[in-house]
Amino acid sequence: MSQQHDRYRPSGSSAALSEAYDTALLDLDGVVYAGGEAIVHAVESLGTARDGGMHLAYVTNNALRPPDAVAEHLTELGVPAGAADVITSAQAVARLMADQLPAGSRVLVVGGEGLRVALRERGLVPVESADDDPAAVVQGYGGPDLAWGRFAEASYAVARGLPWYASNTDLTIPGARGIAPGNGAAVEVVRIATGAKPQVAGKPLPPMHRETVLRTGAKRPLVVGDRLDTDIEGAFNGGVDSLLVLTGVTDAAQLLAAPPQHRPTYVDRDLRGLLTGQPEVTSERSEPSEGGAGEVFRCGGWTAAVRDGRELVLAGEGDPLDGLRALCGAAWTFAGSGTFGLETEKAVVRLGL
Repeated sequence: MSQQHDRYRPSGSSAALSEAYDTALLDLDGVVYAGGEAIVHAVESLGTARDGGMHLAYVTNNALRPPDAVAEHLTELGVPAGAADVITSAQAVARLMADQLPAGSRVLVVGGEGLRVALRERGLVPVESADDDPAAVVQGYGGPDLAWGRFAEASYAVARGLPWYASNTDLTIPGARGIAPGNGAAVEVVRIATGAKPQVAGKPLPPMHRETVLRTGAKRPLVVGDRLDTDIEGAFNGGVDSLLVLTGVTDAAQLLAAPPQHRPTYVDRDLRGLLTGQPEVTSERSEPSEGGAGEVFRCGGWTAAVRDGRELVLAGEGDPLDGLRALCGAAWTFAGSGTFGLETEKAVVRLGL
């Protein structure tokens, strides 16, 4: 199902990714849209991939809206979708809870309508207060206007020892005006108040991957996302390939410092990367450097290496993205199973990424 590259450099592909994989498992916030508006090149790229036969599924940790509302929004943006094309962390956590709680259990909900709809689909009954005799508590992103008192209700119930679940723990969420607190920040409020720890369903954890596979039937999936700690790690945990797009929260410096579970198979600027092949990053031995690097990595017109075990250096010209791919090869190989802790600013600034 997966090429499962060696995690020490981005992989290449001679075929367009939309041809090499049967299904794109696309994150939404930071990939398809931000702040409700389509990200540049997203609509036309997804349309071309779909017309070429690729199945598009939209997989989001955002539990705020039910799938039909998400699909309606996508369609309004010019990306035709139905409710069955959308998989949310609300659905994943609802399945997880239904597997552990008696049918008809009352659940205290701190979140939006998407979470309530998903719970009802699994035969669970949403309630609003810790005094409504809930059997469990669940938190999901409730939007910027979620009242502070909702966290108090959750804390009262969790402190009594009730099972506690969270749709996801993304600390941030991208929007039109910048990066805002996500559900993970809200979960931290209750954790600090109670000392408890929730069961989590969303990316990068197995319940979300299970939900996605069950609903899409993908045979050769490609995870497409903007977050290393959810999208890319989720692909790693699921044993499938991934494409990181640089339209969301991850920047070049964070990518270079990624540990193995956060290293994507492919890297591209935006969703146009689905429609093309991916250039190969090659390497050749050089004079051994202090610290054991001793390799020069090439992609397009760029070369990258770690010099004297102290500095990441870049030379050449051409597409800056090829330079970033070469830098990834050098940094990830030098870091091995760890994280790259050397200076990256000069190289990243040169690329303008």
